[in-house]
Amino acid sequence: MTLLRLKTQSPNLASRVRRGGRRICCSLSAWFCLVILVGLCAEPVAATIQYEVSLAKPSEHLFHVAMTIPNVSGELFLQMPSWNALYQVRDFSSRMQQLTAESNGKALAVEKLDKLTWRTRADGTVVVRYAVFWDSSGPFASQLNEEHAFINPAMVFLYVPVRRAENIGLTIRDLPGEWDIATPLSGVSAPPGFERYAFSAANYDAFADGPIEAGIFKRIQIEDGDHPVFAVIHGDNWKQADVESTLRKICKYEIDLMGGAPFDRYLFIFHIGKAASGAGGGMEHANGTAINISTQQQIAGLSAHEFFHLWNVKRIRPASLEPIDYTREQYTRALWFAEGVTSTYGNYALVRTGLWSKEQFYSDLAQQINELESRPANRWQSAEQSSLDAWLEKYSYYNGPDFSVSYYTKGQVLGVLLDILIRDRTNGEHSLDDVLGKMNNEFAKKNKLYRDSLDVRLTAESVAGGSFADFFRQYVAAAEPLPYSEVLSKAGLLLQKREVTRPELGFSVERDSNGRTIVRAVTSGSTAERAGLRVNDEIETWSGEAVPRRTDGWLRNRKPGDLLHLQIRRNDQASEVSFALGGRTDQIFFIDDDLHATPKAKSIREGLLRGTPVAAGAQ
Repeated sequence: MTLLRLKTQSPNLASRVRRGGRRICCSLSAWFCLVILVGLCAEPVAATIQYEVSLAKPSEHLFHVAMTIPNVSGELFLQMPSWNALYQVRDFSSRMQQLTAESNGKALAVEKLDKLTWRTRADGTVVVRYAVFWDSSGPFASQLNEEHAFINPAMVFLYVPVRRAENIGLTIRDLPGEWDIATPLSGVSAPPGFERYAFSAANYDAFADGPIEAGIFKRIQIEDGDHPVFAVIHGDNWKQADVESTLRKICKYEIDLMGGAPFDRYLFIFHIGKAASGAGGGMEHANGTAINISTQQQIAGLSAHEFFHLWNVKRIRPASLEPIDYTREQYTRALWFAEGVTSTYGNYALVRTGLWSKEQFYSDLAQQINELESRPANRWQSAEQSSLDAWLEKYSYYNGPDFSVSYYTKGQVLGVLLDILIRDRTNGEHSLDDVLGKMNNEFAKKNKLYRDSLDVRLTAESVAGGSFADFFRQYVAAAEPLPYSEVLSKAGLLLQKREVTRPELGFSVERDSNGRTIVRAVTSGSTAERAGLRVNDEIETWSGEAVPRRTDGWLRNRKPGDLLHLQIRRNDQASEVSFALGGRTDQIFFIDDDLHATPKAKSIREGLLRGTPVAAGAQ
């Protein structure tokens, strides 16, 4: 049984809370319910703490919330999380308005103690009411507008710190027009004509891990049977047959690889095209994911990554991320594995299912190496330190090449190198697939947390039958130069440099806490500067589409001279800026097959590209 110690700025709020005998981020029993409503429906599910949210007047962008808390005796403390979805403290309480409380029909005095915490006193049942403003596109934010609503619950709903373990009920009211609802939260539906419908969660943490989409969307079923997979798509310019085919290949491969589905039902929430509103990316949840993309072509990469998070992060979970503390930063050295190796497996899924050619796989891996080697910080920032410093990513200068490397990038490359070394040591009998499978069995399925890099190393050693102490000491805990060529050659791969002319934007951007894309630097003499782009311009659209979350990824498919058209907002005035991409000549890495590779190396290469249908070492 796990105990939770809450830490807040108010010492008397610290307490131990029982959490129902399981860690919520493992949530293996969470049930997906997709509700398609002709009208509105259902009475609330019986629960200890009840929430009701109204979506009336969506043009005002205000979620109106009522929270009913029974069995209050004396002081009652309320908090709003300071972070969720991103490793960034974003202080969601700054969006709240007009908080009031009452008990037995009488108003209560409410005192705000700090930026996250309120206190009142009562005996009996307390009803708390407030409004929250959100109009920022997901998946890392929440939004209410005339097109749809998207809710990350931790950004909208208060919690009682000492009662986080109690079960939750949610009622949603006042849906506009023909809007429907989709969420991984469990729920009930009723015939048309009712005025509300309801969902439930085992506790607040499970509730926070259940995104909600409301609006007019297309529902498709990807997999049926005992573990169905659904997708709902809000947006335009996509083809259902292509989406179904892509997701079906990804889901089947990853489920087979990991020895079965860890969910009852799973939900993809997609915002595509204009519906993405400039915010790209994906966010994993225990039984679903929310993904914003500008074009359908981005579905495969993000979906493969986010679906693999079902295991790595959500169930194969580092001890440093538990118990969840919503009040402050939660530091971990394991993101290189939790996120970076998830990227390794996202790309493995693409190439092993035929969604990518081997040339595309090689190109992406070479791009990650180029990214690492182009950043001076790679010489001193280790994969573990990059993980630990994730909370600094909200500062634009920190993301510059002199200050940081990405734990996604370094972790993805480390995953491939470690995989090759395991295959080499075991003559192709075992691989990183077996490491993930073993961690799934030994940690996830036993509701155990792993000890960051230590248990990753120990599991790899048990699979490979030898020590990886030097590898982890040199390349994970420290920042010694990665042995790309030496290790890739063991898989029959050549790493070579070539001179190429590459496109460049001539400016850099960052996303602020509201999800807006802001120009933070413009290169002197660049085509962007000559076209009139300025620092602090807000970019609303990017060549008619959502702003890409990673501009370097967008540039990979462009060439110098290609036109970029930006819709911007400057001093609250809309404007347009268009210019041709500049170019520069660089020496960059490429990966090719080694035509003179040994039979063993060729076999390892084939194993890397084709994988194994089931993690054989995970018995």
